[in-house]
Amino acid sequence: MDHVVFTAQKRATTGSAEAARLRRSGKIPAVVYGRSGKAFSIVLDALEFGRKVKGISESTLLNLSIDGAEHEVFIKDTQRDIFKGTFLHVDFYEVEKGKALHAKVPVHVVGTAQGVREGGVLEAPLHELEVECLPKDLPEHIDVDVSNLKGNQSIHVRDLKLASGIKILTSPDQVVALVKFSKAEAAAESAAEAAPAAEAPKA
Repeated sequence: MDHVVFTAQKRATTGSAEAARLRRSGKIPAVVYGRSGKAFSIVLDALEFGRKVKGISESTLLNLSIDGAEHEVFIKDTQRDIFKGTFLHVDFYEVEKGKALHAKVPVHVVGTAQGVREGGVLEAPLHELEVECLPKDLPEHIDVDVSNLKGNQSIHVRDLKLASGIKILTSPDQVVALVKFSKAEAAAESAAEAAPAAEAPKA
């Protein structure tokens, strides 16, 4: 995904009445939280935000141009109207260049496991990975290829290979993906394997 840039302006007036006025005029009230804990209020264009936010996750690094000044941020939270689907409020988190950050990155399972082609069922219990890295090294998602995964085999966090600048914080024993057979299939497979051994050679 290309680096997404949102435009915004600082706002001095806050409160529910001001927020309602902004929404009526096609704007979205928002807040930018810094690493130091300080926060300031901004206003976004609703049409631009709604158009550009599609496909963006909490691990997508964005450029937020506030009155012409560039800020690197993540979207940390959004509030939407449950009936209209319109955005009511947005929270951004600002990062500092050159300083490591902690983030949760989505895990995408790719490929068709060999065990699935043989009748097994793929399970992928891990949906995101917690990492520590510089903002420039943060991936939008992590692809895990399961093509060679056979029945009753699994991939753990410790098996993942990421870029050298990314430190994984999630437990290495966490299962990322595994292929299981149903009890009936497993029993049939065991019986099939045992049958030749049980046959006595003919004289």
